[in-house]
Parts: sequence; structure tokens; C-alpha cells
Amino acid sequence: MTLQHIKDHELQCRDALFARAKRIVIKVGSAVLTSSNSMNLEVIENIAKEISFLHSSGREVILVSSGAVAAGKNKISFIDDRDISLQEKQALAAIGQSHLMHIYDSAFLKHGKNIAQALLTHADLAHRDRYVNFKNTIFTLLKMGVIPIINENDTVATEELQFGDNDNLGALVTNLIEADMFICLTDVDCLYTANPGTDSTAEPVHTVVEVNEDIERMAGHSKSALGTGGMRSKILAAKKVAAGGGSSFIGPGRMEGILQKIFSGEMIGTFFLPQGRKLQGRKQWIAFVLKPKGILELDCGAGQAICCNGRSLLPSGIVSVKGKFNVGESVQCVDSEGRIIAIGTTNYRAEEIDRIKGSNSGKIQNILGHRESDVVIHRDNLVIL
Repeated sequence: MTLQHIKDHELQCRDALFARAKRIVIKVGSAVLTSSNSMNLEVIENIAKEISFLHSSGREVILVSSGAVAAGKNKISFIDDRDISLQEKQALAAIGQSHLMHIYDSAFLKHGKNIAQALLTHADLAHRDRYVNFKNTIFTLLKMGVIPIINENDTVATEELQFGDNDNLGALVTNLIEADMFICLTDVDCLYTANPGTDSTAEPVHTVVEVNEDIERMAGHSKSALGTGGMRSKILAAKKVAAGGGSSFIGPGRMEGILQKIFSGEMIGTFFLPQGRKLQGRKQWIAFVLKPKGILELDCGAGQAICCNGRSLLPSGIVSVKGKFNVGESVQCVDSEGRIIAIGTTNYRAEEIDRIKGSNSGKIQNILGHRESDVVIHRDNLVIL
């Protein structure tokens, strides 16, 4: 197959996925919504118009929006461009969130659309029952014809409760509600092979079949002035969505008619194809939502058994244990060189695993005085990375 045939095939896949997308998550960052620390009402009006267009075409649309802190800074004149403390940031988020939602409400009402606000911390998705309840709430709002607007609850989020950035939050929401597509509207045109500001040979990348190490290197580590994520965080978000069976798009959020243009087939931005093999919902939750609390180093045989043979992790294959964690919490599995090969939820506490590591499963009862399971991590709770 020639290079042109490959490009034609990728273009056909892209057009087909846009045409089939019925449930869409759209993420808009602070860099798009603001200009010189002020809310850019013209851009917000355009985004509301574009999302309303998609909604009126019979699609379900969820908006993940940053901008609360920027909106708060817009209202409090004595906050300058200096670095602000965590407490100030959380206070600004409290001030700005209501202002941001008022702007959105006014913008969407012009197109006859109702919106709903949902604020999340990581704990809301890390607890399985709250995770499911949030999913059900979003589905109910969609049935009502409402456009949910989701943001991280910056007012109460600490480092332990944070998603990291709204790119990650958008990817998690996309997988949670089994959306067909994740659209990330940002302040860059697309992914480039190199930094176009410093490298004249940089070329745009319009279609990504798989997010591999080469693609991640292209992303770099740049961040905008108001946002928390850069292109790298958006690439990793697209990688998570691909694992969940969805496609992603990264492109210019300030472009007039951006959504209508990409859904009509214009070659704008960068499109990411979904993976052929989709992770199950629970395994997505384990792989992408839970924050690992410890590390298990495995020997070569255990790594082979879980990665190539689809086996559960036995205590006999564990070399060492790091961290403090309880039953049901997430841990990383690494090889002898420290490379992460899997992640899963354990059947035993860290100190118990440390006592039974390297032992046959039949000796668990004698060592611990009880035996909850013959395996440390069951294959149903183990995700190969």
C-alpha cells in the first residue's frame, strides 16, 4: 500500500468517525476562554453557538470547561499577574464559577438550550458507587435534552483530590459515559512534528493512528499562561480515550465555526483514531481513574504470566513491595528495571503482601493466619499496560 493510499484510508476513517459520533465530549481550556486575564465573551458566544449546532443535529453534547479561576481574577481587580497561592486560587474559583456559569447560561439561552453544572473532585470518580451515580446523573440530563457543563471543583480540591488538569478530566468523562468522541479545543492549531516557533521544518500532523512514544515526544511540555496542561496532557488524554474505544480531536478553539468545519470534513487540527481493542468499563476505571498507592516488583516469570498468558498475579512472582495500601486499592506492577507493565487492585494489604511475597499460594494461610484469595491481583482486576 502506498503512502497516499494510507493517507486516503486515514481520511476515510476520520470522516466516518465524525459522521457516526452521536455522543460527544467537548473540552475548552482557559487559554481559549480568556484574553489578557478577561473572559472573551465573543469566543464563548461562538462556542455556545457551535455546541448548540451539534445539539440541534440530534447529538448528545457534554462540555468540560475550565475558566473558573480566570473568571474570578476578572472580577477581583486587586489580584494581579503574580503567582497566586492555593488558597487564593480556590477562593477565585469560588468567585469565578458562578460568573462563568452565568456567562454560559446567557450564551446558550440565545439558542434555546438549557445547561446544567456539575463540579467534580477525583474522589467522586475514584469511589465506584459515586462514579456510577455521576454517570447515571449525566445520562438523565442528556435524556432531558440538557447540556451538562463539567468542571473540576477547584474550591475544595487538594493534590490528592485533583484530576491534574481538565484534559484528563475530559478523557475520564468521555470513557465514563462511553462517548464516541472527545474534542479538545485549545489555543494551538494542531500537533506538529516539532515546535513550529523554533523549527522551520515542523509539519502539521492531521491524523494519529496510535499514540506511541514518537507522538508523545512531538507534544513537548509547553503550557499556557492560564491553563494547567500543555499539548502533552492533551495527547495523553487522547491515548486514554483511544483505549476506551473513542476518537479524539485537538484543534483551534477560537476559530469561527470550528465544530461545523470539522464535522463537514475540513482538514483542521489533529484527529486520533480509536484503538481496535476496547478496555472494559471496570478496567478503564482501574487503569485511568484510580491513583496507584504502591508498587509491586515482579520477577520475569510473573511478568510473562500476566502479560502474555492472561494469568492472575500470584504471591510467588512478587519480588518486593513499596508503599502503604489497603485491600482494593490500586498498585503498579513493574519489572526488574522499574518499567510499569500493569496496574491492578489488590486482595491484600501492603504489609500482608510483603510477608507472602515469593511464597506458594498454599502457604498464605500459614503465613497470615487467613487466606482471602489464592491470588494477589485477580486478572479481572488487572490491566496490562
